[in-house]
Parts: sequence; structure tokens; C-alpha cells
Amino acid sequence: MKVPMLDLTPQNNALLPELRQAFERVFTSSQFILGPEVRKFEELCAAYAGVKHAIGVSSGTDAILLALMALGIQAGDEVICPSFTFFATAGCVARVGAKPVFADSCPYCFSLDVEDVRKRITSRTKAIVPVHLFGQMAPMDPLMELAEAHGLHVIEDAAQAFGASYRGRAAGSIGICGTVSFFPSKNLGGFGDSGLLITNDDALAAKAQLLRTHGAEQKYFHKTVGANFRIDALQAAMLGVKIGHLEAYSTRRMENAAYYSSRLAAATGIAEGSRQQCCTGHYCQPEPGTRLLLPLQRMENKHIWNQYTLRITGGKRDAFREYLQAHDIGTEIYYPRPMHLQECFQIAGYTQPTLPECERLAAECVSLPVYPDLTRSQQDHVINTILDWKDR
Repeated sequence: MKVPMLDLTPQNNALLPELRQAFERVFTSSQFILGPEVRKFEELCAAYAGVKHAIGVSSGTDAILLALMALGIQAGDEVICPSFTFFATAGCVARVGAKPVFADSCPYCFSLDVEDVRKRITSRTKAIVPVHLFGQMAPMDPLMELAEAHGLHVIEDAAQAFGASYRGRAAGSIGICGTVSFFPSKNLGGFGDSGLLITNDDALAAKAQLLRTHGAEQKYFHKTVGANFRIDALQAAMLGVKIGHLEAYSTRRMENAAYYSSRLAAATGIAEGSRQQCCTGHYCQPEPGTRLLLPLQRMENKHIWNQYTLRITGGKRDAFREYLQAHDIGTEIYYPRPMHLQECFQIAGYTQPTLPECERLAAECVSLPVYPDLTRSQQDHVINTILDWKDR
């Protein structure tokens, strides 16, 4: 049985009549840049996230860049972010001329290590960018307390977590702003690149709106140097169809993740990460004989499972992945090289002492298919193949 890492065809085909209507509506209107479709989608997103402002942009990467620009982050400033993340988080910090300062991650829930962040704050630090990795929010209360004690902005990188929550508060609604990606593989996936900046801060929203259109309130009259960060009207219209189904998509992902965990947890050599150790900064290695660690969901979180990510111990991650591929099971490695070891940042002088936990995650993590239209028979094939894995 073939199990792809991701298959968007069933999800999009189920909405084909509505998507065609949205396309035809935009096509007929000839309003391809901003306009009513974008405003309507932004209103839907703001209501969904429980925030005052939602600003549609060209990608999740540009949402981070726009947030940094709107907050005035610039050369000489430092911004703390995880090293175990997608490139855009740190790349955007460098693009505005600031220095990304890399912090370690919790090896159980994969979130930014608050205690490691604390050690890296200096007089030049202006912001912290926690990443809500794989669909689960970072420990926001301690991060916000730390930021407030030092007068720092918190920009939530919620690229993978639109719809997740922490103690009842939506991803992106706790810090000064949040950034979202609608890359096709996300829980709310578009039909190309697009993203969102969300905030409750009126001044920040106004600045971001200005910067999104080349810094011009009126065409050809520029108050500041901005850029073209606009979301396409066509993307907004088609995403407006899908956002009404987002809760159902996330629920099915949660059900799939729970099924994996319930069936795998009972097997010899498979364990869940330690809740007692999670996000404490005092970590220990798995018990002897543990060859596979299941992902841990923090009790205070609604985890929407953009990825279901295992840790394969003993240096056998790549062999495990090859074994699954031989059985027609798709996998992905997020992320094989941490940011502090990327060539571009080393050349730029953003060197860092070793970050042991994120380096461990980079060597051990592999993600399984968890998309909403995954069938139980496909999941059973994945689970049974894992249970039959003999390379211990």
C-alpha cells in the first residue's frame, strides 16, 4: 500500500465547485490586487484568531519580514529565535540587518527553550521569535513574562499553527503579533505562496498596512520605504472557501495523531517524551532500550499536528526512513541542519556555541504522514511497518 507524505487532491477536489466559483468571481471582477476578496478573507481570519487585525501578505516568510520592519528592528539589534526551525525565521532577521541569536529547543515538544533564551538576552536584544513548531504552541506564559521583564517584543511564528491554541488563546494572539503561512502543506493550505500577519495592536497594524504597499497610503506618494507584500485576491478568495473547513481539517489531523500514539505507545522500545523534563532546561536521555520517541503534546495546548514527528535514537534515523520508503511510506525530515550550523550564518559571523538539544533533534527527527484524508488502512500500514522494524 502506498502512503504519501501528503496528498492534497482529496481535500481540494471535495471543494472544487466552491473553488471554481471563487475563481470565476475574481476573474469576472478583474479585481486581482487587494479589494473586497482580500478584505473579506482578512475579516474571516481575524475572527477565527480572535484578533482585531489580520493583514494578508504574499507568504509566511514575508509576514515575518513585515513584522520585523513594522517594529523597527534594524542593524545593531539582536533577535532571539530557535535554531531548530525553518530558515525563514532567522533569514528574515538577517534581511533587516539585525543579528539572529540562536537558542536551543526542548527535545520533547520541540519548542524554544525558555531558560536558554534567558541566558542569551543582552542590551542589544529587541525581540524574541518563538516558533509554534509542527502545530504546537511554545510555552507562551513564561516567554511573555521574560520578554516583559526585559522590554522585548514577542513575534509569534505561527506558520505551522494557525488554529492551535495555548491555554485557550489562539496562536499569534499573545505576542505583539503573529505570522502565518498558507503554503499548500499547512493546515490551511493555499494554491501557492501566501501568508498573514495578525495583531491586536492598532499602531502596528497601521504600519504593516503601509509597508505592505511600498509605504504608500496614496498611490505614488510614499511615507516610508516598504515593499510589495500583498496577498493576491485570487489566493484570498480561494482560501476564504477553505477557512470554513479548517477546524475539520485540524480535527482529523488530531485524530490521526492520537491513533498513531495510542497504537505505537504500547510497543517495546517506543516511548513518549518525559512530561516532567519537557521545557525545563534539565533534560535526560531516554531510558536504555528506547529506540523511538513519540511526539509529546503539552497538556495546556491544542495541538493541530501540521506534522507528526518522531525521534529515532541510536543514529538510526536515516536507516529507519529508508526502511519506510522501501514500504512505500512517505516521510520528511524537518530540519536536518540547525540554523546555527547553516553556511550562510557562519559566513555572516552569526556563530554560536553548540546547541546540543537542537543538534540532537536535527539528527533524530523524522515526520510521518498525518494529513486529514489519510485513511485508517494507510495508517495501519504505517504503524504495522514500524512495529515490524527490526533494525534496533
